[in-house]
Amino acid sequence: MNPESNTKKIAIGSDHSGFELKEKLKHYLTEKGYTVFDCGTHSTEAVDYPAMAFNVAKLISDGKYEKGIIIDGAGIGSSMAANKVDGVRAALCYDVSSARNSREHNDANVLTLGAGLIGFALAQQIADIWLTTECTVDRHLRRVKMIEEIEKGKLVVDSNLKNNGTSTGEKNLSEISTSDLDKIAEKIAAMFSRDKNLLPSTTPANCDNETCIDCGQCADKAPDTIRKFIDLGLSRVSNAPGGIGAPTEFSKYIDHTILKPEATKEQVETLCKEAVEFSFASVCINPTYVKLAHELTKDSNVDVCTVVGFPLGANLPEIKAMETRRAIREGSKEIDMVINIGALKSGDFDLVFKDIRAVVDACVDGSAICKVIIEAALLTDDEKIKACELSKKARAHYVKTSTGFAKGGATAHDVALMSKVVSGTSMGVKAAGGIRTLEDAQEMIEAGATRLGASAGVKIVQQAGLITES
Repeated sequence: MNPESNTKKIAIGSDHSGFELKEKLKHYLTEKGYTVFDCGTHSTEAVDYPAMAFNVAKLISDGKYEKGIIIDGAGIGSSMAANKVDGVRAALCYDVSSARNSREHNDANVLTLGAGLIGFALAQQIADIWLTTECTVDRHLRRVKMIEEIEKGKLVVDSNLKNNGTSTGEKNLSEISTSDLDKIAEKIAAMFSRDKNLLPSTTPANCDNETCIDCGQCADKAPDTIRKFIDLGLSRVSNAPGGIGAPTEFSKYIDHTILKPEATKEQVETLCKEAVEFSFASVCINPTYVKLAHELTKDSNVDVCTVVGFPLGANLPEIKAMETRRAIREGSKEIDMVINIGALKSGDFDLVFKDIRAVVDACVDGSAICKVIIEAALLTDDEKIKACELSKKARAHYVKTSTGFAKGGATAHDVALMSKVVSGTSMGVKAAGGIRTLEDAQEMIEAGATRLGASAGVKIVQQAGLITES
């Protein structure tokens, strides 16, 4: 068969868990001009994923199709099964980076996806990258050939040599391609532009704030415009240090929250109704109610927020990332994650950064906002500063004071300290825990809070005179 004759032909299959995502992805790829052969399953009736994976993998092995896509609940089992078939290099991909890497470095010819981990929007992005990326660099092609030789039992490795003849840890610079060097240069430039000052060419012409990094439309530059945006439902406003601040319509600052363990479905429904009625920024609920909250607020400007690693923060980074992806798939637009507090207090900053970054990456993939809860009541001032610095390094969107479940909630001191650390960036500060009155809200906003987490949201806006009690 002419190798070019099947470059736009894809074999696709799934088990019952992946059926719905497979159907959507199949339609999407067909519209993009691919010829897609569906190996089944053809309903949500339970089937065994190894059989479905084999059906796709065998077509790749026989050369009838160049690439295949398999979808099950997590993508792991199908990857294992497919890789037992001669000539198949199946890769489980969960974001754009892993999709690109599996093709560029490993020349994967089968993509496996977990329908329980990612949604359709992310699956589209992964498929687009995976299907259009090629493995062309000599060192990668050589290593792919070594994989094939392992499969055939022909690979011979000299135990005295490491890294193809170079000493352990030594890099062979001749292997770095021009394109790789360009990528490295781009990343270094991006790091400097974000962590120092913006390069002159990227600074808006009308901006005279030297500390600005990711300049949006700051409130102190155009307050009247910001007020109009807020009237249209904008729930977040970036503001540079020293600016006059965003308009003080309190409802636009508030994440209407119910996170207590005994919260009932009826209470969540009431929360969502109030949030829509009073135009709060979001509803913040436990993960089990994300689908319900999304359904109740989908026709409004109210976003759905949920919590990850809540309330202790001691979950593994991988588990937090999986929680995040599931919540986004079910309709959450914002994620409040609790850091690993014990790791921070132990000085294990690498783990804390990895913890935050895993969730931020999942949020970026799903176009969601990430807010990092540092649980300030349990930290010293130095630890609070470090937590905010790590959140900034991980590219989180907000830092948040508290879960509301520790020995104390938000204080003006904590908010001011956190605001100082993230000043000059696009990051916001969310004050949460113990905000029950208009005076509490005013104090937090004056200290630098750009969002408030308040279960007493209705009471606060009533006290502000924005609504009257019925």
